[in-house]
Formats: sequence, structure tokens, C-alpha cells
Amino acid sequence: MTDIIQLLPDHVANQIAAGEVVQRPASVVKELLENAIDAGATSIKLIIKDAGKTLIQVIDNGSGMTMTDARLCFERHATSKIKEAQDLFNLNTKGFRGEAMASIAAIAHVELKTKQDGQEIGTCLKIEGSKVTSQEPDCPAKGTSVAVKNLFYNIPARRNFLKSDTIETRHIVNEFQRVALAHNDISFSFNHNNSEVYNLKAGNLKQRIVGVFGGKTNEKLVPIAEDTDVIKIDGFVAKPEFSKKKRGEQFFFVNDRYIKSSYLHHAVSSAFDGLLGNGYHPSYFLYLSVPPESIDINIHPTKTEIKFDNEKILYAIIRATVKHGLGQYNVSPVLDFNRDASMDTPYALEGKEYSSEPKIEIDPNFNPFKTEVASNSFSTATQTNSNTYTSPSYSSKSDLPEWESLYSETTENDIFESRTEPIQAELGLDLQEEEKATGKTFQIHNKYLLSTIKSGVVLIHQNLAHQRILYEEFLENITVKEAASQQLLFPVEISFTKEEIEILRELKLDLENTGFLFDKITDDSIIVKGIPTSITESQITIIIEQLLDDIKEEVPESSFSQLDIISKSLAKSLAIKTGSKLSEKEQESLVFNLFACKEPSISPYGKKVFETLTIGELDKIFNSKL
Repeated sequence: MTDIIQLLPDHVANQIAAGEVVQRPASVVKELLENAIDAGATSIKLIIKDAGKTLIQVIDNGSGMTMTDARLCFERHATSKIKEAQDLFNLNTKGFRGEAMASIAAIAHVELKTKQDGQEIGTCLKIEGSKVTSQEPDCPAKGTSVAVKNLFYNIPARRNFLKSDTIETRHIVNEFQRVALAHNDISFSFNHNNSEVYNLKAGNLKQRIVGVFGGKTNEKLVPIAEDTDVIKIDGFVAKPEFSKKKRGEQFFFVNDRYIKSSYLHHAVSSAFDGLLGNGYHPSYFLYLSVPPESIDINIHPTKTEIKFDNEKILYAIIRATVKHGLGQYNVSPVLDFNRDASMDTPYALEGKEYSSEPKIEIDPNFNPFKTEVASNSFSTATQTNSNTYTSPSYSSKSDLPEWESLYSETTENDIFESRTEPIQAELGLDLQEEEKATGKTFQIHNKYLLSTIKSGVVLIHQNLAHQRILYEEFLENITVKEAASQQLLFPVEISFTKEEIEILRELKLDLENTGFLFDKITDDSIIVKGIPTSITESQITIIIEQLLDDIKEEVPESSFSQLDIISKSLAKSLAIKTGSKLSEKEQESLVFNLFACKEPSISPYGKKVFETLTIGELDKIFNSKL
């Protein structure tokens, strides 16, 4: 038999490796930015065109490379970071596996220009699909410039899997933010399609966070700091009143490397116990410094997951540190054992004994409800003493007020009715009106509506039913007719990140069709001057934040899908919540409007809205033969 195992050619192996390393344009951005940081750059510039599909270029002023290193950096497993296996457990750099540049060069056109400080001549290297097309002397500025063009040009299937420019740009922004937040001592700039997105100057940690997420972030931050033998913690958490229902602004950095850890996230969340509303999440920017030998960062291809030697100890320290920081700045309630001075004994009376205790006189015959007697006796009472009031007295039982006689008229029938009323209320039925109940609606536990129909009963989920009604109403307003809007007496200004502002600019026209009116949209805030008639001013921020979260999660690909997501999100935010008590008219109106919908049986998110039970099905439940 012939041998069937063979070694893969380098260009094929590189394309396979690229499947792990380069998932989308954002992966290239991450690798190039980290290489620039490892090169000791103090200024890094990122240039993007067409969401990275046409061009991704990173320019830095780092140490640069020699002509030989420039060529070797595109070989597989070529790295300057490690020399032996033990070095994996003492890493202080970003990249170390030596696969990134080789993988990128295998699926794109790459042009690299580099020059070391003190050298007059640098080099320019061009590669297409792992093949070097030219390498010539050049005279660029100090540092390195890497331009990646036509990503996935030789793998059309991978290129077809890329999302829209909006989605891919969002992923690039996320990667840029993570790298920029981890290195506040480096200045970063970010240009997309010749438009400046970020221009971050080197500064302290708080200045970097405010630069990335907008000036309004400054007032939200509470500093956190702790230094132990095991871990050093620096950073900020947001005040509880600025918590959100989305998990966007949650960042962990370990030794200046962004990581994801649900375990450590739980430690921070537990420190906010009792401070956040249901469904809200804290925002935080925490920087952890641990000994390199106590972590393993080589357990995931993207290096965003880390294994710690002592997770339980870190959990306890992080939780205690965050809790202490919140208490230190009076954000969370703390035990205060300070004595209230107003309750102390006056100095002049301290040590003295009281001659007699004050006497309290009570008139057992005083009845404040006997207004006539009290008013007639008032003049007599006031004549006895100008400073005291003596209530009227009653000489016999017949003189007692009439309201007291009600207790003596309770009959046995009244006692029976008082015992049966709670039972009727719990069933939600009026036993005397049972025969007239056809077509009547009852609310069960402020969650479901029970309505009788000719064939039996229908059980309706009030929240899902109202979602369906509002969804079709908003969708019609956006696509067919203009929605009504109410002007605000005082416009409301809401701050958002630059990424969220860009999304709102795209959705501005669609939101205006639902009833929102915007006075101005700046780089870090929006000013709302009008809202739909179905919402209140206090709901504006919650609704828009929920909408932004839904837009990000749904990943819209077309204008209609965006309209659909807007309608769904507004319907979910404004629908009657579980636990809301409805009047009879509100119940009847909800049922009527539900069955006037085009698709009354399914909610906007695909859940069943109601269930019908026939008389036959009810009979089977009780094993009845009637």
C-alpha cells in the first residue's frame, strides 16, 4: 500500500492557521496593534477603509526591524518573544506564538515598511498569499507601517461570511478600545474612511477611560485600589445609579492584557448586592497585576482567557476591594457607629437625680368621634384651665357614640359572608354573577387574563399580548404612517459612547418615524426634544439603551431588519409588565386589540401569546362525563 500521510505546503498550512488567528478584520487589527505595543511604540495610528475589508493599516514609532527580521517575521512560528518552553510562564509581551503575521500574509496583500532608529535606510516588503513579491530598500519614518489590503481575497467563502460594514466596524472599535484602555501611556488615533473616530493622547487611566467613553463618564467613576502580595488592583467602577441593562462597559485587564472571566465578573457583581435594580449590571474598568508565573495565557487562540493558580483568593480580594471602594466613597450604605450628640444628656444635668417622674393623665372616657358633645363641651372644658383640655364624660352606656354599636349588630350570616369573600376573590369570580360571566375577562395573579368564549376559555399572557399589539403599531408607524409625538417642555440630554452615537445617527430617521424628535446629536450625547405619546420622560434613557443593546445583539443586515428590531425593542420596553394590575376596561381593551392584530397568537420574539381550553378539555381535567 502507498503512504497516505503527507506534509502540507506552507501556504496551505498558513491558510488553515488563519482560520484560528484571523476570524474577521478586527482580528488583524488586534494583532497589528499588539505588535506595535511590543515594539515599544509611544504613538500608534490605525487607518481603516470599508470596515477593514479594503485596508487595515497600523503605523507606529517603535523600534523597527532590520531587513532580515522584516522577512523572517512572516515565517510560521518565528518570534522574538520566547526561546524555550519555560518562557511561556514568564511572558510580559502580547504576541508570542509567531503565527499572526504568517496567517495574515496567507490571506491578504501585505505591505510592510520599517526602519530602525539611527539607520538611514529601511526596507519595504510586499507579500501576496504567503509569496514575497518584492523586498526593496526604502526610507520610511522610524518605526513600522503594516498595510493589509484585500483581506480574504483568495478565500471567497470566508469573505462571504463577513457581516455588514456596520457590524465589522463595531468589532474593530471594540478591539481598538480594549487595546487603548490597557495602555494609557501610549497615544492612539483611529481613522475610518478618512474620518477621525478617536484621537487619544497619553495620560492617566481616568483620562483614557473618559477619552474612550465620553466626558460624561467622569462623574460616574469610583476609584478602586488595593495592593497585596498576591495581586495589585487599580481601576474604577461606575456608581450604581449609572448601571445599565447591557454588559458593554465591563473590562478586566491582567498585566495589561484584556481578558474575559465570568468567575471574576461574579466577584464584582456580588460586591454590588443590594445596590442594583433587577436586570441591571455594573460597569467597571479593573486592572490586575499578578506575577507572570501565576497565570497561563496560552489556553485560548485569541488569548482572551487566562488560567489563574489561585482563583478563589483573587475572587475574595476583588470582591472585598470593590465593596470597600463603594463604602469608602459613600456609594453603598455602611454601618455608622458614631453617637448622635442630640441624644446625649445635657452637660448641666449630667450626674443629677430627678426629683420626680413626670405624670401622664389619661381620660378613659374621651371619644374624639363624638363631635357634637365635644363641641358643646369645649367652652366648658376651656373654662376650667386655659392650658388644659378636659374631654366630655359619659354617664351611661346609652350615651356612647353610635359607631360603637355597630359591633353589637354582627350576625352569624355576616360572619359566613366575610369568610367566603376571600375565597371568591382568590378564584377571581363573583359567585352570584357566574351565569352572566360569558365574555367577561378576569386577571389572574396580575400576569394572565382569562376570558370566556363560546367553546370554553382562553388564557392570555398580558405582557406578550401587549408586546404583539405595540409591535404591529410601531411597525405600521415606521413603514406606513407618521406617528404622533409630544414635545418636551425641557429637552433631555443623554450621553453615549462614540460607537453608540454612530448607531443612533443611522437610526435617527427611523426613530423619528416612531415619534422621537432630536434637537442635536453630538459626538458623545443626544438631545431629545420630543417623544412618542405612549412613553413618559423617565422612560427615554431606558428605552434607547435597550434599543441599542437589541441592535447590537440582533446584528441587522438590512434596513427592514433594523425597522423590525426597533419595533420589537420599543414594544418590549413599553409593554405592560408582569405584576401590573389592570382595570376591567383595560383588560377588555387588551383582549380586543390583541385579536385585531394580524398575528395574535405569536409574540414579536416568537413566544406563544395565548392558550385555548375547550369545555371538553376542561371536563377531562376534572374527569367529568357531562
